[in-house]
Amino acid sequence: MSPETFLVTGYAGFLLVAAVVLEWLSAHTHRRALRYRTAGFTYHEQHDHWECPQGEQLWPHEFDHERRLVRYRAKAHICNGCPVKDACTDSDQGRQIVRPLDPWPHSEAGRFHRGLSLMLVALALFVLVVGVARNHASADAGVQFVLLVLALAVGRWLWRDFRAHPAGFPAPTPGTGLRMTATGADGRAEPR
Repeated sequence: MSPETFLVTGYAGFLLVAAVVLEWLSAHTHRRALRYRTAGFTYHEQHDHWECPQGEQLWPHEFDHERRLVRYRAKAHICNGCPVKDACTDSDQGRQIVRPLDPWPHSEAGRFHRGLSLMLVALALFVLVVGVARNHASADAGVQFVLLVLALAVGRWLWRDFRAHPAGFPAPTPGTGLRMTATGADGRAEPR
Protein backbone atom coordinates (compact mmCIF):
# COMPACT_ATOMS: atom_id res chain seq x y z
CA MET A 1 0.00 0.00 0.00
CA SER A 2 1.36 3.41 -0.95
CA PRO A 3 1.94 6.10 1.69
CA GLU A 4 -0.70 8.32 0.07
CA THR A 5 -3.30 5.55 0.28
CA PHE A 6 -2.34 4.91 3.89
CA LEU A 7 -2.88 8.60 4.73
CA VAL A 8 -6.16 8.80 2.79
CA THR A 9 -7.65 5.72 4.44
CA GLY A 10 -6.36 6.76 7.85
CA TYR A 11 -7.88 10.23 7.57
CA ALA A 12 -11.18 8.92 6.19
CA GLY A 13 -11.32 6.30 8.95
CA PHE A 14 -10.65 9.00 11.55
CA LEU A 15 -13.50 11.12 10.13
CA LEU A 16 -15.91 8.17 10.27
CA VAL A 17 -14.97 7.35 13.86
CA ALA A 18 -15.31 11.03 14.79
CA ALA A 19 -18.81 11.13 13.24
CA VAL A 20 -19.97 8.06 15.17
CA VAL A 21 -18.40 9.27 18.44
CA LEU A 22 -19.97 12.73 18.02
CA GLU A 23 -23.35 11.12 17.48
CA TRP A 24 -23.00 8.87 20.53
CA LEU A 25 -21.70 11.65 22.81
CA SER A 26 -24.44 14.09 21.85
CA ALA A 27 -27.19 11.50 22.44
CA HIS A 28 -25.59 10.47 25.74
CA THR A 29 -25.38 14.09 26.91
CA HIS A 30 -29.02 14.62 25.98
CA ARG A 31 -30.14 11.57 27.99
CA ARG A 32 -28.07 12.70 31.00
CA ALA A 33 -29.57 16.19 30.87
CA LEU A 34 -33.10 14.77 30.82
CA ARG A 35 -32.33 12.51 33.79
CA TYR A 36 -30.83 15.44 35.71
CA ARG A 37 -33.85 17.72 35.13
CA THR A 38 -36.28 15.03 36.29
CA ALA A 39 -34.24 13.45 39.09
CA GLY A 40 -36.53 12.06 41.76
CA PHE A 41 -39.66 12.55 39.66
CA THR A 42 -41.57 9.64 38.09
CA TYR A 43 -43.39 9.88 34.77
CA HIS A 44 -46.67 7.95 34.50
CA GLU A 45 -47.27 7.49 30.79
CA GLN A 46 -50.72 5.96 31.21
CA HIS A 47 -52.10 9.17 32.77
CA ASP A 48 -49.55 11.57 31.21
CA HIS A 49 -48.33 13.20 34.40
CA TRP A 50 -45.25 13.39 36.62
CA GLU A 51 -45.15 12.57 40.31
CA CYS A 52 -42.77 14.40 42.61
CA PRO A 53 -40.85 12.72 45.47
CA GLN A 54 -43.43 14.14 47.91
CA GLY A 55 -46.29 12.37 46.07
CA GLU A 56 -47.77 15.43 44.32
CA GLN A 57 -48.65 15.35 40.65
CA LEU A 58 -47.55 17.64 37.84
CA TRP A 59 -50.13 17.74 35.06
CA PRO A 60 -49.75 18.98 31.47
CA HIS A 61 -49.98 22.74 31.54
CA GLU A 62 -48.89 23.83 28.09
CA PHE A 63 -48.11 22.29 24.71
CA ASP A 64 -45.55 24.24 22.70
CA HIS A 65 -46.24 23.28 19.09
CA GLU A 66 -43.21 25.01 17.59
CA ARG A 67 -40.66 23.52 20.00
CA ARG A 68 -42.62 20.23 20.21
CA LEU A 69 -42.62 19.90 23.97
CA VAL A 70 -45.07 19.69 26.84
CA ARG A 71 -44.70 21.65 30.07
CA TYR A 72 -46.02 19.99 33.22
CA ARG A 73 -46.70 22.06 36.31
CA ALA A 74 -47.69 21.37 39.89
CA LYS A 75 -50.27 23.52 41.62
CA ALA A 76 -48.66 26.63 43.06
CA HIS A 77 -50.34 26.48 46.46
CA ILE A 78 -49.15 22.91 46.97
CA CYS A 79 -45.53 23.66 45.99
CA ASN A 80 -45.44 26.86 48.05
CA GLY A 81 -46.47 24.91 51.15
CA CYS A 82 -44.10 22.00 50.54
CA PRO A 83 -41.34 21.49 53.15
CA VAL A 84 -38.73 20.72 50.45
CA LYS A 85 -39.65 23.58 48.09
CA ASP A 86 -36.26 25.30 48.47
CA ALA A 87 -34.47 22.17 47.24
CA CYS A 88 -36.94 21.65 44.37
CA THR A 89 -37.84 25.01 42.80
CA ASP A 90 -37.56 28.74 43.34
CA SER A 91 -40.76 29.45 41.38
CA ASP A 92 -43.84 30.70 43.20
CA GLN A 93 -45.99 29.29 40.38
CA GLY A 94 -45.16 25.64 41.13
CA ARG A 95 -42.51 23.20 39.92
CA GLN A 96 -42.33 22.80 36.15
CA ILE A 97 -40.96 19.92 34.11
CA VAL A 98 -40.52 20.05 30.35
CA ARG A 99 -40.83 16.85 28.30
CA PRO A 100 -39.85 16.78 24.63
CA LEU A 101 -42.28 14.96 22.37
CA ASP A 102 -39.69 13.86 19.84
CA PRO A 103 -36.85 11.39 20.32
CA TRP A 104 -33.24 12.62 20.37
CA PRO A 105 -32.44 12.73 16.64
CA HIS A 106 -35.49 14.91 15.94
CA SER A 107 -34.78 17.59 18.54
CA GLU A 108 -33.08 20.82 17.47
CA ALA A 109 -29.82 19.88 19.17
CA GLY A 110 -30.08 16.35 17.81
CA ARG A 111 -30.51 17.58 14.24
CA PHE A 112 -27.58 19.98 14.67
CA HIS A 113 -25.24 17.23 15.90
CA ARG A 114 -26.56 14.80 13.31
CA GLY A 115 -25.82 17.40 10.62
CA LEU A 116 -22.25 17.74 11.89
CA SER A 117 -21.83 13.96 11.83
CA LEU A 118 -23.19 13.81 8.29
CA MET A 119 -20.74 16.50 7.19
CA LEU A 120 -17.86 14.44 8.60
CA VAL A 121 -19.10 11.39 6.70
CA ALA A 122 -19.46 13.45 3.50
CA LEU A 123 -15.89 14.70 3.91
CA ALA A 124 -14.69 11.12 4.41
CA LEU A 125 -16.53 10.06 1.25
CA PHE A 126 -14.96 12.92 -0.70
CA VAL A 127 -11.46 12.04 0.53
CA LEU A 128 -11.98 8.39 -0.38
CA VAL A 129 -13.34 9.14 -3.86
CA VAL A 130 -10.35 11.40 -4.56
CA GLY A 131 -8.03 8.72 -3.17
CA VAL A 132 -9.51 6.03 -5.43
CA ALA A 133 -9.24 8.39 -8.43
CA ARG A 134 -5.55 9.06 -7.72
CA ASN A 135 -4.45 5.50 -6.81
CA HIS A 136 -5.56 2.83 -9.24
CA ALA A 137 -3.43 -0.03 -7.91
CA SER A 138 -5.67 -2.98 -7.03
CA ALA A 139 -4.48 -3.26 -3.39
CA ASP A 140 -4.85 0.48 -2.81
CA ALA A 141 -8.24 0.72 -4.52
CA GLY A 142 -9.51 -2.38 -2.67
CA VAL A 143 -8.74 -0.96 0.78
CA GLN A 144 -10.25 2.39 -0.13
CA PHE A 145 -13.32 0.74 -1.65
CA VAL A 146 -14.00 -1.22 1.57
CA LEU A 147 -13.78 2.00 3.58
CA LEU A 148 -15.97 3.74 1.00
CA VAL A 149 -18.70 1.11 1.48
CA LEU A 150 -18.41 1.51 5.26
CA ALA A 151 -18.71 5.30 4.93
CA LEU A 152 -21.82 4.90 2.78
CA ALA A 153 -23.36 2.58 5.38
CA VAL A 154 -22.64 5.03 8.22
CA GLY A 155 -23.98 7.91 6.13
CA ARG A 156 -27.18 6.01 5.34
CA TRP A 157 -27.67 5.21 9.03
CA LEU A 158 -27.25 8.87 10.03
CA TRP A 159 -29.34 10.19 7.12
CA ARG A 160 -32.29 7.92 7.96
CA ASP A 161 -33.35 9.88 11.06
CA PHE A 162 -32.15 13.21 9.72
CA ARG A 163 -34.56 13.22 6.78
CA ALA A 164 -37.47 11.78 8.82
CA HIS A 165 -37.96 15.01 10.75
CA PRO A 166 -41.28 15.20 12.61
CA ALA A 167 -42.26 18.49 10.95
CA GLY A 168 -44.58 16.52 8.68
CA PHE A 169 -46.15 14.52 11.51
CA PRO A 170 -49.68 15.38 12.61
CA ALA A 171 -49.81 17.60 15.68
CA PRO A 172 -50.80 15.84 18.90
CA THR A 173 -54.17 16.78 20.29
CA PRO A 174 -53.78 18.60 23.60
CA GLY A 175 -55.84 17.47 26.56
CA THR A 176 -58.28 19.64 28.46
CA GLY A 177 -56.69 22.62 30.15
CA LEU A 178 -53.60 22.72 27.92
CA ARG A 179 -52.55 25.98 26.39
CA MET A 180 -51.24 25.95 22.85
CA THR A 181 -48.39 28.31 22.05
CA ALA A 182 -47.08 29.66 18.82
CA THR A 183 -44.40 32.14 17.98
CA GLY A 184 -45.57 35.66 17.23
CA ALA A 185 -43.98 38.20 14.89
CA ASP A 186 -41.60 39.30 17.67
CA GLY A 187 -40.31 35.73 18.18
CA ARG A 188 -41.90 35.32 21.62
CA ALA A 189 -44.38 32.59 22.50
CA GLU A 190 -47.96 33.75 22.71
CA PRO A 191 -51.10 31.89 23.82
CA ARG A 192 -53.61 30.82 21.23
